[in-house]
This record gives sequence, C-alpha cells and structure tokens, in this order.
Amino acid sequence: MLKERDEIIANKVNEAGVDYFCFNNRGSELVKYIQKEIEGKKEKKLGGTSYEEILEGYEDIVGAMLKLKELGYQNIYLQGHSLGCTKIVYTYHELKEENDTLLENIKGVILLSLIDIPGTLQVYLGDNFTNYLKIAEEKEKEGKLLELMPKEAFIYPVSVKNFLRYARDNQEIDFANYGKDKELEKLNSIEVPLFMRWGNVKEMIVQEAEELTHILNNQITNPNKDIDYIDGANHSYEGKEEILAEQILAFIKK
Repeated sequence: MLKERDEIIANKVNEAGVDYFCFNNRGSELVKYIQKEIEGKKEKKLGGTSYEEILEGYEDIVGAMLKLKELGYQNIYLQGHSLGCTKIVYTYHELKEENDTLLENIKGVILLSLIDIPGTLQVYLGDNFTNYLKIAEEKEKEGKLLELMPKEAFIYPVSVKNFLRYARDNQEIDFANYGKDKELEKLNSIEVPLFMRWGNVKEMIVQEAEELTHILNNQITNPNKDIDYIDGANHSYEGKEEILAEQILAFIKK
C-alpha cells in the first residue's frame, strides 16, 4: 500500500507520462520476518527497521533496478525518504566503485529528508550517548545483538545490532556531515542531477532547514543540483505532498 506522499507523487508524474515504481526494502515496517536463502536453504530472519542491516538495502535497490530493466525501462530516477536516502547514496557509491553498468541507467537521484544518522544520534542522546553505547557493547559481548535497546536510546524500537551500526560501525553511512570540515565525498560523487528536500517543522536535522540548505548549496559541487526546503513541511511532508510532487516533476522535466 502506497503512503499518501508516494501516491500523490505517483499521480503527479504519471500525468506527465512518467511511470512510478514503488517498492519496499527489508527496512520497511518496524519488525517483520524476511525469508533469505543461505547456502541453498531458505531461512527466516528478523528484519524491518528495528533489525535490518542497512547496507543490505543495496541488494534491494539493485534488485528493483534489474526488474525495471527486465520490464524495458532504461531511464531510472532513484528516490528515497529518510533512511531510504542513506541506502540510495550508499548504493550509488558502491555501483560507482564497482564500475557497474547499472550506473548508466540512473538519470537522477531524489533524496527526501536525508539525515546525518551518526551526528543526529549523538545530538539526540547528548551526554547519554556514551552510556547507551556502553550498554550496547556489553550486550554485544553477551551475544545479545537482537535484543532491543532501552526505548530512550532511539526514536523507535531499535536492536543492539542496529544501534551499534548507527553509533559505532557507521563508516559506510557517515557521509552526511552537514557543516563539518569533512568533505561530503559520497554526496559529491553523485554525477547525475541531484534533488534534495527537507521540511522545517519537526524535521530530523540538527540545523535549521534554511541553514542546512545554504550549507549544502555551497558544499555540494554537482552542477545540476536542486537543494531546498519546503516551508511548513514536516519529516513526512504531511499536508505538503502536492508541493513536493510538483517540485519533483519540475526537476525530472529539466
């Protein structure tokens, strides 16, 4: 079932003759079972946002692209929201590193509310960050990676394994260092047109949206970038979906 945001975007681009292929990845829903084949045997493993391995989103995105090519599509715009943006940037960078021919099919990247996960987590937890990291590492030593962290440790139920991915083992996903000295290497590796949006109401960012977009417009070197925020929009763009859809369509038409 499409979220209202995606349904409105789909209808808008469909009217202009653009098809919209919406798919879930293994990080959808908080908790669910995923069937995975291991050494020829099908096994169930815990998935969903609380238990996913975020780097495996690469397999889901590549799988969706291969399906689209099988259906005859050659020009693909990758769009993600929140943690989905992290997966798209990681996937694009990996395809580039591998010199994968799939890269030729990506004509644009659309990132809706990309967040700096490691940085935001540290700000969110403040002085308690070190304490929760210690709790997670103690549970790791006990082999309890699938246990849930205390509810105050994250904005939604999160496993010890995922908390450690966000807080400690985050080298592959720590690329949205907004306003820091570290260059935005992975974001600047995106050579196709790049669309980025945030809201400015209850958005999951450290800076004000106006400041953040100003920083990124200066730091991101992509000549075909479209970076801005939507006034009055929250993290999910509730009530502002039509404006977002119109802006995405205008970007694609360029």
